Amino acid sequence: MTTPNNILIVLCNCPDEDVANRLASGVVAARLAACVNQLAPVQSTYLWNERIESTREVPLLIKTTQTAYPALEAWLAAHHPYDVAEIIALSPAAGLPAYLNWVQDSVGPKEAAE
Repeated sequence: MTTPNNILIVLCNCPDEDVANRLASGVVAARLAACVNQLAPVQSTYLWNERIESTREVPLLIKTTQTAYPALEAWLAAHHPYDVAEIIALSPAAGLPAYLNWVQDSVGPKEAAE
Protein backbone atom coordinates (compact mmCIF):
# COMPACT_ATOMS: atom_id res chain seq x y z
CA MET A 1 0.00 0.00 0.00
CA THR A 2 1.26 3.46 -0.91
CA THR A 3 1.63 5.88 1.99
CA PRO A 4 1.42 9.68 1.73
CA ASN A 5 5.19 9.99 2.23
CA ASN A 6 5.74 8.26 -1.14
CA ILE A 7 3.76 10.99 -2.94
CA LEU A 8 4.66 14.62 -3.69
CA ILE A 9 2.61 17.57 -4.86
CA VAL A 10 4.81 19.89 -6.89
CA LEU A 11 3.94 23.56 -7.39
CA CYS A 12 5.22 25.16 -10.59
CA ASN A 13 4.11 28.60 -11.80
CA CYS A 14 4.06 29.32 -15.53
CA PRO A 15 4.04 32.63 -17.42
CA ASP A 16 0.90 31.79 -19.42
CA GLU A 17 -1.63 29.09 -20.29
CA ASP A 18 0.27 27.88 -23.36
CA VAL A 19 3.38 27.12 -21.29
CA ALA A 20 1.24 25.57 -18.54
CA ASN A 21 -0.50 23.28 -21.08
CA ARG A 22 2.81 22.28 -22.68
CA LEU A 23 4.49 21.49 -19.36
CA ALA A 24 1.46 19.62 -17.99
CA SER A 25 1.14 17.45 -21.08
CA GLY A 26 4.88 16.86 -21.22
CA VAL A 27 5.31 15.58 -17.67
CA VAL A 28 2.27 13.29 -17.91
CA ALA A 29 3.38 11.94 -21.31
CA ALA A 30 6.85 11.26 -19.88
CA ARG A 31 5.20 9.45 -16.93
CA LEU A 32 6.88 11.86 -14.51
CA ALA A 33 3.46 12.78 -13.10
CA ALA A 34 0.13 11.01 -12.72
CA CYS A 35 -1.94 14.17 -12.90
CA VAL A 36 -1.46 17.91 -13.29
CA ASN A 37 -4.05 20.47 -12.24
CA GLN A 38 -3.82 23.79 -14.04
CA LEU A 39 -5.24 26.43 -11.74
CA ALA A 40 -6.78 29.80 -12.54
CA PRO A 41 -4.25 32.58 -13.18
CA VAL A 42 -2.90 34.35 -10.11
CA GLN A 43 -1.11 37.63 -9.55
CA SER A 44 2.40 37.00 -8.21
CA THR A 45 4.46 39.68 -6.47
CA TYR A 46 8.12 38.90 -5.83
CA LEU A 47 11.62 40.31 -5.48
CA TRP A 48 13.79 39.78 -8.58
CA ASN A 49 17.13 41.47 -9.23
CA GLU A 50 16.52 43.82 -6.30
CA ARG A 51 13.21 45.02 -7.76
CA ILE A 52 9.66 44.27 -6.75
CA GLU A 53 7.93 42.64 -9.71
CA SER A 54 4.29 41.76 -10.23
CA THR A 55 3.02 39.48 -12.97
CA ARG A 56 0.18 37.13 -13.85
CA GLU A 57 1.09 33.43 -13.68
CA VAL A 58 -0.67 30.10 -14.13
CA PRO A 59 0.01 27.63 -11.30
CA LEU A 60 0.36 23.90 -11.83
CA LEU A 61 -0.19 21.28 -9.11
CA ILE A 62 1.74 18.20 -10.21
CA LYS A 63 1.17 14.84 -8.50
CA THR A 64 4.22 12.57 -8.57
CA THR A 65 6.31 10.22 -6.45
CA GLN A 66 9.47 10.69 -4.41
CA THR A 67 11.29 8.38 -6.82
CA ALA A 68 10.27 10.33 -9.94
CA TYR A 69 10.89 13.77 -8.42
CA PRO A 70 14.55 14.22 -9.49
CA ALA A 71 13.69 13.45 -13.12
CA LEU A 72 10.57 15.65 -12.93
CA GLU A 73 12.57 18.55 -11.52
CA ALA A 74 15.23 18.19 -14.23
CA TRP A 75 12.58 17.97 -16.97
CA LEU A 76 10.75 21.06 -15.72
CA ALA A 77 13.97 23.06 -15.35
CA ALA A 78 15.01 22.13 -18.91
CA HIS A 79 11.63 22.95 -20.50
CA HIS A 80 10.53 25.97 -18.43
CA PRO A 81 11.09 29.43 -19.95
CA TYR A 82 12.05 31.11 -16.65
CA ASP A 83 15.74 31.46 -15.70
CA VAL A 84 14.77 30.19 -12.25
CA ALA A 85 11.56 28.18 -12.36
CA GLU A 86 9.46 27.84 -9.25
CA ILE A 87 9.56 24.11 -8.53
CA ILE A 88 8.53 23.33 -4.96
CA ALA A 89 7.66 19.83 -3.73
CA LEU A 90 5.23 19.37 -0.85
CA SER A 91 4.44 16.15 1.00
CA PRO A 92 0.77 15.46 1.76
CA ALA A 93 -0.03 14.63 5.37
CA ALA A 94 -2.72 12.15 4.34
CA GLY A 95 -4.64 10.97 1.30
CA LEU A 96 -7.21 8.51 0.07
CA PRO A 97 -5.26 5.22 -0.23
CA ALA A 98 -6.84 4.37 -3.59
CA TYR A 99 -5.75 7.76 -5.00
CA LEU A 100 -2.23 7.45 -3.59
CA ASN A 101 -1.94 3.98 -5.15
CA TRP A 102 -3.16 5.35 -8.49
CA VAL A 103 -0.49 8.08 -8.44
CA GLN A 104 2.18 5.50 -7.59
CA ASP A 105 1.01 3.17 -10.37
CA SER A 106 0.76 5.97 -12.97
CA VAL A 107 4.26 7.37 -12.54
CA GLY A 108 7.42 5.74 -13.86
CA PRO A 109 8.18 3.30 -16.62
CA LYS A 110 5.31 1.15 -17.79
CA GLU A 111 6.15 -2.42 -16.82
CA ALA A 112 5.80 -5.05 -19.49
CA ALA A 113 2.75 -7.27 -19.17
CA GLU A 114 3.60 -10.83 -18.24
